Amino acid sequence: MQYRNLGKWGLKLSEIALGSWVTNLADSAAVETAKKTVDAAFDLGVNFFDCADAYSGGEAERFLGKVLKEHRRSEYVVSSKVFFPMGRGANEWGLSRKHIKEQLETSLKNMGLDYLDLYFCHRFDPTTPIEETVQALSDLVREGKILYYGVSEWSPVQLTEAIHISKENGLVLPAVIQPQYNMTDRYIEDEMLAICEKYGLGVVPFSPLAQGLLTGKYRKGMPLPEGSRATWQADRQINRLLTEENLEKVEALLKVAEGLGVPLSVLALAWILRKKQISSVITGASKASQLTANATASGLAIPDDALEQIEKILDYHPFVRRVG
Repeated sequence: MQYRNLGKWGLKLSEIALGSWVTNLADSAAVETAKKTVDAAFDLGVNFFDCADAYSGGEAERFLGKVLKEHRRSEYVVSSKVFFPMGRGANEWGLSRKHIKEQLETSLKNMGLDYLDLYFCHRFDPTTPIEETVQALSDLVREGKILYYGVSEWSPVQLTEAIHISKENGLVLPAVIQPQYNMTDRYIEDEMLAICEKYGLGVVPFSPLAQGLLTGKYRKGMPLPEGSRATWQADRQINRLLTEENLEKVEALLKVAEGLGVPLSVLALAWILRKKQISSVITGASKASQLTANATASGLAIPDDALEQIEKILDYHPFVRRVG
């Protein structure tokens, strides 16, 4: 496993991270499988574990906290997020000072930690001034409750405003963003990566395999694999990606991956890591073997001719998409 700095900051992250969004905690057998996956992560050199208060109603945080207790605090970097409703009250969601403070305390209690390494604004809150949000997060850094803070699905304008407000008011600056980024969704290449490079923010993308599309398990003209995400996912995000155009690209990408002797999923992760602005890639894994395969993307250099092939296949053109 190789490691990169979080942007210009001193914190080192494993190039491959383990996220908790798809962690199955439905029964004791599922919990045991999830634990084995986290244990495998440490064996592979993964040191970054991403979570959120909204994942499984807090159960994901509680599970992760129990497993991490078996390791030295200095061994790992752990993150969580705040924004989505955690109750029915008018103040139990969003990015107000009140909700940020209360929810951070809940996340720390859930995980049995004194501090979080990274804390993200899960989405943008149009009902709260940005200055209130960054002031609250800056205060939490100075209190030692979080070490670095950042945002997830914010627009370039929103992120830039947060940076400028922080600078103008002598506040701690955001240090990291967690956007969606993969071969099928490259919007951050248009503006966001340049902003992050200018101000030294780290970039830790989620959904690097486009909900499973870039694993190669979904093939043109073939039925959905039994038990795959496309057969059970409630919001059907993956189903919306299974277009004829995308499946044709997958077929072409599979040939590139085969020529390099790697699985498509590994090629897709290494393709993201080709960008120097990327600090780590947050992957999901339902079992240890998936994470073991993902980890082989760390340090994998894609030859220039293969990169040219990929660009032709993807045929990307800048566009404006809704963020968040």
